Parts: sequence; structure tokens; C-alpha cells
Amino acid sequence: MTHYISTESNNQSIPVVPILQGTYETWYNAQNEYLQAVAKQHELGKNIGSFILDRKADGSLAKVYLTIGDDLNPYEFCHAFKKLPIAHYHVECDASEVTNAVILSWGFGSYRFDRYLTERNAAVLVIDAKIHASELSTIKATCLVRDLINTPADDMGPTEMSAFAEQFAENNQTTFTETIGEALLTENFPSIHIVGRASHKAPRLIELNWGEEKHPKISLVGKGVCFDTGGNNMKPASSMRWMKKDMGGAAHVLGLAQLIIDHKLPVCLQVLIPCVENAVAGNAYRQGDIAKTRSGQTIEIGHTDAEGRVILADALTYACESGPDLVIDYATLTGAARVAMGPTVTPVFSNRKEVNNGIFENGEISHDQTWPLPLQQSYNKYIKSTVADLNNSATLPQAGCITAALFLEHFIDPEISWVHIDTYGWNFGDRTGGTEGGEALGMMAVFNWLKGQYPTDTKNQG
Repeated sequence: MTHYISTESNNQSIPVVPILQGTYETWYNAQNEYLQAVAKQHELGKNIGSFILDRKADGSLAKVYLTIGDDLNPYEFCHAFKKLPIAHYHVECDASEVTNAVILSWGFGSYRFDRYLTERNAAVLVIDAKIHASELSTIKATCLVRDLINTPADDMGPTEMSAFAEQFAENNQTTFTETIGEALLTENFPSIHIVGRASHKAPRLIELNWGEEKHPKISLVGKGVCFDTGGNNMKPASSMRWMKKDMGGAAHVLGLAQLIIDHKLPVCLQVLIPCVENAVAGNAYRQGDIAKTRSGQTIEIGHTDAEGRVILADALTYACESGPDLVIDYATLTGAARVAMGPTVTPVFSNRKEVNNGIFENGEISHDQTWPLPLQQSYNKYIKSTVADLNNSATLPQAGCITAALFLEHFIDPEISWVHIDTYGWNFGDRTGGTEGGEALGMMAVFNWLKGQYPTDTKNQG
């Protein structure tokens, strides 16, 4: 993961001076004629993310002046940092909230998925690790999500995801367990097994646990379909091209877990990742098959490309068994969510209206927009089966993200607060400084809401 930020002091770093667009005229009038001429020539202040380079008499770089939005949305000017000359920089600003926004923007915008690249040169921002620990954690978690999604399926299949999760656990003093292959049947996770059994990389349920049992329990469940061919109902090539990202739910819960651990939220955290490859082979599951589930409910397989909700069924049932205060699942579940919301607004469902509203409000603040959608109970008739309890493919062609959420709700204890996030896990460059690829969507909105629900007791921290 690369975000080109250094926490090592550098006396030669160059100041980046952020200028709020609303205060640009005041700044402009206070400058000398040379800077005014340069600013006017480059239309500094006109567009968010525009910048000018102020040079010394010998031609070396003295300062960078950068225009940022008054709302401090870090995604709006993150494209600027890929264009700076290669050097070390620091933020020169007295306002902490402005400095924080620039740091976040730098981390988001200077990111590169460089695992397979030989050249890694870029501008570097120097910051104080102690003062900006929260911003560093946000950037680290975001880049973690991006890197996992961007990694090709051959290097991020179920076995590789397991290895990553185990290393994550070791790095974060977290317990790691997993149930693999045929053990899924003996341990009663049949719906995970039926979807993943056709792959040469065995299906599994990954589990991480962190925190003290006396604290409120939160279970995070992430869809981990490491590649989705569509199964026997195979996708066309154009639809299959980016299906390495179908483990985006797993990536999001690991990113969210990293934030919770870094910020030491007083919770008892469980992370569950049902991890499979939806492959095609002689033992692949088929249309018309009946999948058993941990809950005892049965699922008619109406379509093998609706596999994510099938593996989540067992994981959600298992999550509820320990009686957590809250279950949150992330899944790259439906194309219907993208049709409704586009790529960067994330639909959220919850069986508690106040929870959904709280996440929405925090998304507005963190510029990680979500939108509450209804669990329209009258639509349950569209996921009924004549030969099983449920069908994984709705008979109604509309409202696909709602019927998918309703399907998942059948595996949730109604006494437990539940949130379902149908994330895209991808962006077309507007949140990564112009580079298309994996993205954390709906993660910061949820985390900031969680911080308000489970505040850290700073008085008892050393």
C-alpha cells in the first residue's frame, strides 16, 4: 500500500499553503505583484485543486499555494498531489481542521496500487505521527481497502485472503480462526460450502475477535467472493472483467476493523468473512439446487450469480448467535444499487431507522455519502419459493437491492440492530486523484457514527 506520507522529520520539506476558495480574494490582495501575476496567470482560486509553485531566485521551489473547498471535502482536491514535483512537503497552516483535510486529501490522492510496478517515485508529505494519528489511521484503512480490492484474484483468492487476515490479526493483537473446506459442513456452514466448493481454493469462514468481553459486542460481516464468474449462469466477459472486486465487502470490514482498533473504541469486535470463489466446475452448484443454511431455512438457487447473499446467510446467522448489540454487513451485492445511486453514493438498509439516519448524517460530515433505503416488507413475496423457504433470485426485475436486503434480513435476529451496506467498492477516479480502482465507500460514514455511539474514554488513556 502506498500513500506517500512520511512521519520522519525532514528539514528540507517544502510548505504547502492551503487557501480556502472563499478567502482567496483576501489572500490575493495581500500578496506581492509577482505572486499576484502568477496566481492570475494560472487562475488560482478559480478551481478547487488548482495550485501554483512559488520559486526562489535560484529557481528552486519555495512554496506551493493550493486552492481547497470551503467545505474541506478532501476528495475534491486530491487530484492535485499527483502533479507536484517529486520532493518532500509539509502543510503550512494554523487551522487544524484545514491541515487535517489536506493530509487526508494527500493520502487519498497520492495513492497508487504499485504492487506490480517497478517505479514508485512520487511527492511525499511529512507529518507528525502523534498529532495526526487519526488521519493516518483513516488513510491506512482506506488504502487497505483499495489494495485488497485492486489485487488480482490469483493473488487474492480465499487462501490469500486468509493469509492476509491472519497477518492482520497478528499485527493488531487479534485472535484468528477459520473453518475450511469440508469442515464447513461438519460445523454447519453449508451455504458457504455450496457456493465455494467448485474452486481449487477451498471455501472458508474467517473469524477475527478483538477487545474485552465486558464491552458491547459488534459483529462485522463482509462478503468475500474473491472472484465471481457468475457460476453456471456465467457472466459475459464485460461483466466479469472487474469481478476481482467482489470481495469488496471483506475489504471494507477489515478496513473498518482497523479504524476501530486504532482508535481503541470500547467494543468487543467480531469480524466474519465468508470467503469463496464462485467458480465453474463439475461440482459447481446449479440453478434449481436447494441450499441448506445454518439457520435451518432452505434456499432455492434461482440464479448462481446471486451467490453473495447465499454465503452471507450462514455468516449472519452465526453472527447473531452470540447476541451482539449490532451486526453490520458490507457486500458488493447488487448492480441495482448502482443503477439507483451511481458509483459513490452508498445505499444503506437497517432494521433501526435511527441507526440509518445516524449513518447518513455522519456520511454528510465525512463526505462519504450514504442514502437510507427501505426494507419494504411487501416485497418479500418476490423472494419466496414454491420448493424452499426462499429464492436467491427475485421474481421482480425492479428493486433488486431492496429484495437482496430483504433476503439477508431473514437471517437476522429481529432483536438485534442490523445494518446492511450495498457498497460498490469501486470508483472512476474522482476519489483517488484520477485513477480508477478499488475504493472504500460507506466505511467512514459508519466509523464516525460508531465513534459517537461508543466514545473512547480519553481520561484513562496514558
